[in-house]
Amino acid sequence: MQDRIEPPVLLSRLMTIVFATMLVVLGVLVITLYNMYPLDRPQVFFLMSAPKNDLEVVLREMAPINENMDNYKRSFIREYIKARNEIVPNAHEMRAKWTNDENGVVYTWSTPDVYNAFTQTNMWNAWMSGVPDFEFSCSVEFDNGAIAIAPRTDNTYAVTFRYFCSDSDRQMDKKEYTIQLKLDMADSATIKWDERFNNPLGIRVSEYTVESGNGDPLDTGYLAGAD
Repeated sequence: MQDRIEPPVLLSRLMTIVFATMLVVLGVLVITLYNMYPLDRPQVFFLMSAPKNDLEVVLREMAPINENMDNYKRSFIREYIKARNEIVPNAHEMRAKWTNDENGVVYTWSTPDVYNAFTQTNMWNAWMSGVPDFEFSCSVEFDNGAIAIAPRTDNTYAVTFRYFCSDSDRQMDKKEYTIQLKLDMADSATIKWDERFNNPLGIRVSEYTVESGNGDPLDTGYLAGAD
């Protein structure tokens, strides 16, 4: 009878094994969640579709080579210029893209100093402090549908585009602007979970300077012509 394990002892050993297993599983889960958050190692994919009756969607991973990164930065600059300067006659849409939280693309794509300068423009104040009492739109136009980018120094570019506004009564003449902007692409940059959709690589505009055009389009565009 000496080799017999009493039920309380057997139960205690079983509980010890179960508890140890639970600790191992919990540790694996903690490590997995830690590696997922914050999202500091995102992967970028190109989503391509073919213009057919039966829509075909192909998801391809973008390898981090210089050519792909250059294309990504050019696309980012194009979308930034459009998001910051284009106007649509829809207060909800305008406030959504210009707001100062993770849902606002200009806020997400800008450093605090650049976004703060953006909020000093006449157009930003017209939309965010109250709905303008007139309906109008402003468009950004690039040569041949492609952005004109002249690289300066590392991650600094000069961007040239035409800008014009219109309402039900008139259309302003197209005016050319050149903007110099610098991209902040720190390797150690982390991304808030709520911002991952609008800015998967964490790129931000850290400098935004009007080189030509006689002022910011949001100051010298439609509102200046309406005075």
